[in-house]
Amino acid sequence: MKTIVFTGGGSAGHVTPNLAIISKLKKLGWDIQYIGSRDGIEKDIIHHAGISFHHISSGKLRRYFDLKNIKDPFKVVKGIGEAYMLLRKLKPAIVFSKGGFVSVPVIVASWLNRIPVISHESDMTPGLANKISMPFVTRMCVNFPESLKHIKGDKGICTGLPIRDQILQGKASRAYDLCEFHKQKPVLLIMGGSLGAQAINKAVRDALDPLLERFQIVHICGKGHVDDTYAKRRGYKQFEFINDELADVLAMTDIVLSRAGATSIFEFLALGKPMLLIPLTKQASRGDQILNAASFEKKGYARVLFEEDLSAETLVQSLDGVYENKESIANNIRTTQQSNAADTIIDLIQQISLK
Repeated sequence: MKTIVFTGGGSAGHVTPNLAIISKLKKLGWDIQYIGSRDGIEKDIIHHAGISFHHISSGKLRRYFDLKNIKDPFKVVKGIGEAYMLLRKLKPAIVFSKGGFVSVPVIVASWLNRIPVISHESDMTPGLANKISMPFVTRMCVNFPESLKHIKGDKGICTGLPIRDQILQGKASRAYDLCEFHKQKPVLLIMGGSLGAQAINKAVRDALDPLLERFQIVHICGKGHVDDTYAKRRGYKQFEFINDELADVLAMTDIVLSRAGATSIFEFLALGKPMLLIPLTKQASRGDQILNAASFEKKGYARVLFEEDLSAETLVQSLDGVYENKESIANNIRTTQQSNAADTIIDLIQQISLK
């Protein structure tokens, strides 16, 4: 039995695409191991999936000044040592990385152990972790064809995003029961990312009355952001986070309001869901979500509302525009050619692991 080590963490977007590949590799008889950080979101997701999890020290890589920048490089060095010893013990044939800060020590340790690494970058341009790791990886998979120009040498391959089978197999009837909704009014799903989005949460609640005239709303608010003041509003269902029920909720959903993280928007694309995207600002990120959203808007998959322009009024207007044009947006999505990224990546894994 061959062993593969997965890594990636810091947000759900750096973890859930791994699950799409893991489920298929399990059926092929691979032994699956996962290396992440002690306190990252990846630990809970991977434990929930029943996969062996190992934690290492991991420091955050920042583009801005912070006193922690003095201490965190030592955490990264410690993490490389811990990952090196773990890999010597696990003896994987190959390592697959989905990015995030925890992946850097694992990739460097893999290179020191002469273990091939396949890495995946979801966003239009490589994040800092993948930029640092790029010299040490064997191949770099990307979602957007435009991303290949940022990959040095011949390492780049456009695969698209691995989509979990379970996200495609939801049952709307279960979600209607869960949310106590009916089928006479369309459903709007609001997602602010795995950690929530306070600006979106506020705008939604400020606009709740006009929004509820048109939609039933599922609002994934983020940990600690459920507001009990609205707990009894009919047609408005709040969750901190949805895991197993997400596929069912998506099956019930007519349109989506979301940040523009690549993992989420490619899953919506695979499900044919028209989107209103509110990307993170450049002040709050490196600008990757702005590029992701622009690409989807240009292809006719989504409309974009910038956070600087976000208010109760602009939110209602923008969502009305998406809903009124949902058929043309859905048709644009249907006519796009989407490859099975998980199968493509698994073929790559098997080819490289045989060398």
